[in-house]
Amino acid sequence: MSILYEERLDGALPEVDRTSVLMALREHVPGLEILHTDEEIIPYECDGLSAYRTRPLLVVLPKQMEQVTAILAVCHRLRVPVVTRGAGTGLSGGALPLEKGVLLVMARFKEILDINPIGRRARVQPGVRNLAISQAVAPHNLYYAPDPSSQIACSIGGNVAENAGGVHCLKYGLTVHNLLKIEVQTLDGEALTLGSDALDSPGFDLLALFTGSEGMLGVTTEVTVKLLPKPPVARVLLASFDSVEKAGLAVGDIIANGIIPGGLEMMDNLSIRAAEDFIHAGYPVDAEAILLCELDGVESDVQEDCEQVNDILLNAGATDVRLAQDEAERVRFWAGRKNAFPAVGRISPDYYCMDGTIPRRALPGVLEGIARLSQQYDLRVANVFHAGDGNMHPLILFDANEPGEFARAEELGGKILELCVEVGGSISGEHGIGREKINQMCAQFNSDEITTFHAVKAAFDPDGLLNPGKNIPTLHRCAEFGAMHVHHGHLPFPELERF
Repeated sequence: MSILYEERLDGALPEVDRTSVLMALREHVPGLEILHTDEEIIPYECDGLSAYRTRPLLVVLPKQMEQVTAILAVCHRLRVPVVTRGAGTGLSGGALPLEKGVLLVMARFKEILDINPIGRRARVQPGVRNLAISQAVAPHNLYYAPDPSSQIACSIGGNVAENAGGVHCLKYGLTVHNLLKIEVQTLDGEALTLGSDALDSPGFDLLALFTGSEGMLGVTTEVTVKLLPKPPVARVLLASFDSVEKAGLAVGDIIANGIIPGGLEMMDNLSIRAAEDFIHAGYPVDAEAILLCELDGVESDVQEDCEQVNDILLNAGATDVRLAQDEAERVRFWAGRKNAFPAVGRISPDYYCMDGTIPRRALPGVLEGIARLSQQYDLRVANVFHAGDGNMHPLILFDANEPGEFARAEELGGKILELCVEVGGSISGEHGIGREKINQMCAQFNSDEITTFHAVKAAFDPDGLLNPGKNIPTLHRCAEFGAMHVHHGHLPFPELERF
C-alpha cells in the first residue's frame, strides 16, 4: 500500500488551487463544461442524503468519453481527488463532493447503444435512467428487472456503484445479478472490461467486485445488462395485520412453503397512512401492518400460488386478504409502496432513511427493537421494507430546525444498523455505505477485513484519489468508534483533534 494512499485514508488531501485545476482542465479537455462559481455548484453539494452538504472545488460535465479520460488524467497528474456522480439520487452520501476535489457528473451519457432481443441484453451508457431501459425494450416483451423506488430518475451507472435492488429483488436479484459486463476507466488511464457477453466467463469475478464499490475503484463508462421476458401474468395480494409481529412471521411462512414471490413488501401503520393520504392506493389505514405479495408466471401456476399464499396469510393471522382485481389496482397497490418515501416526506420536515438487512427469522424481534429505540430517542420511525429478503428501510422522522434532533436521528439510525449486525444481518442492503454508514462498518467488520478492503482499493487506485473517505473506514476511525461504545457514546479525551 503506497504512502500516498495511506495519507488519503487519513484525510490528508493535498492542497489544490481552484484556478490552476480550472486552467489545466480548460487546456487539456477542449469543450468541457466546467462549473466553478458558488451559484453554479450549489445544486451539486449533496446527493439524495441532503443532511450532508459539501461544495466541490469544481463540477465537470463531460459529453464525450474522451473527455472523461482526459479529466481523469489531469486529476491524476495534479493529485486532485475525484468523486463520480450519476443522477444524484443515492441515499448514503456516496456522491457527496469533496471540498478539495472535482465532481465528475456522468448524467449526460444517456444513450442506449444497442438492444439485442435474441441475446436478451442491452448495452447502455452510464447516465441512462433505470426505467428507460425497460421502456426501450418493452416492444420486445422484455424488461430490466432491478427496480429501485427511484427508478424513474436513478441512472444505471449509479445502480452499478451501489448494487441497487428494488421491490422485485427477492426473485430477480440485485444489480450484480443482472449484469453481463461493464467498461471501466481507472484514474491512471487503464480501460478495463469486466465480465463478458457470455453468461459466464473464466477468471476472477471482477464484475462482482466492482459492482457496489461506490466509485472507489474506477469510473463506469458502459454497462451491458441482462433482459428478462415479461411474466405472462402478475397478481398482487394485499394482506392486513393487527400487529407488525404477525406480519413479520407471515413472511417466513410464505418462503418456508417453497414460494418465491416476485415481490414481498411490508409497511407499518405510519407509512400506510402516509402513503394512502398521498397516493390513494386503497390501503387499510386501520391496519398495524400490511404485506404486498406479488406472484408472477404462467396463469395456472399463479392461480395456484395465490390460493396457497391466501391460506398462509390467513393462518398467520391476517385480518383481511385482498387480491388486486385488475392491472390498474395492481399498479395502484405498488404505487403506494414505491411512493412511501416521498409520502413520509409530506408528514415530516425531514427524514433519515436506513438500509439494514437481517435474516427473515429476525424480523419480529428487530421490529420490536426499533420500536423501543424510537421511544428511547423520542423520534417517530416509519418502517417500509423489502420483507422477502429482510432489507429494512426504517424512516426516522425529525426536524432539522430543532436543535439536536438531527444528531439524535443519526444516533438512532446507527443503533438500528448495529441491531441488524447483532442478529446476523448487514448494515446495508442496497443503498451503500457512502458517508452515512462508515462508522457502522466498524461494527460489522474486524481490522483484518477492513485492511483487506483497503488493499483491494489500493490495487485499483494506488493514490487513493477516487472518492476518498467513503465506504471503508480507517483503522483509526474504528478504534475511536470502539472507544465511544466503551465510554457510553462519548469520545475519551475530547480535547484531542479527531480525524
